[in-house]
Amino acid sequence: MGVTSKDEVPATLEPEYDRATELKAFDKTKAGVKGLVDSGVTKIPRIFYQLPDNFNKPSVTGDTHSVIPVIDLEGIDKDVIKRKDVVERVRDASETWGFFQVVNHGIPVSVLEEMKEGVRRFHEQDAEVKKELYSRDFTRQVVFHSNFDLYSATAFVYPFQKTRPTAYLTCFY
Repeated sequence: MGVTSKDEVPATLEPEYDRATELKAFDKTKAGVKGLVDSGVTKIPRIFYQLPDNFNKPSVTGDTHSVIPVIDLEGIDKDVIKRKDVVERVRDASETWGFFQVVNHGIPVSVLEEMKEGVRRFHEQDAEVKKELYSRDFTRQVVFHSNFDLYSATAFVYPFQKTRPTAYLTCFY
């Protein structure tokens, strides 16, 4: 079930809805959005509903034809000024968009393809295996979790807004 127009609200959205309890239950599964799909969910949980008063709010950029920021790393190892500019562009893209594309990074396409396959293999594993890595403790070296702002966002909002429904596998080196 979903909202089909900006004026239609699901009948199940009731005032006594306890969002915090539903969020905790979702997080406790340690399975993320894919876990919902794998469990055979037939109804979209209320934590995914975007309330009508948010429908007409502008996007983060206000531009419906935005282009994903592209960060070019060519020459940053030889030019201190270019390196500082790239760092600033990464900061800006991260704060504004939450993501960006990197070009001229020197990583072979075969490595990138294997990385994507590794992510796919990770997410296709049994839920019990992934639960071992599920955590909100960012002091751990490897962390798997759902939205970083799960408890502070008003809903899972997607795409191109500051809160996106994403399962993260974060590695720190």
